[in-house]
Amino acid sequence: MKKFITRSILGIFYGAFLAVIATNIVYFSGTEMLDGGAFFKNSLGFIFCGWFFTVTPLYFENENLQLWQQTALHFITVTILYFVLSLGIGWIPFELKSILIFGAIFIAGYATFWTAFYLYYKNKVKKLNEDLQHI
Repeated sequence: MKKFITRSILGIFYGAFLAVIATNIVYFSGTEMLDGGAFFKNSLGFIFCGWFFTVTPLYFENENLQLWQQTALHFITVTILYFVLSLGIGWIPFELKSILIFGAIFIAGYATFWTAFYLYYKNKVKKLNEDLQHI
């Protein structure tokens, strides 16, 4: 529970930081006035994304689940939360073509990051096992 709360706080702060960065990009790109409703909605979206992207990796720390189960639970959770949020806020237009394009981009990004982390940790385990054999 302590790890969940710590990650929640970090995710919320990270999301808020991204919201500030995005707001500054919009503001300094020549916009003289920001729409308060859009600012609030997008800021909450960034904060919520920051939260669930830092909390959902806890699935991978559950030793009672196999890797495929951890990955499936993480993927389903993140996909549902991200697409409901994105469609609700308006980050993705509510059109079939847009949903399919963003879905494909999301799956490609997820697969890339998952593969990179998998290979990284596989390499770490290999090095640790080699070090253990030398001892």
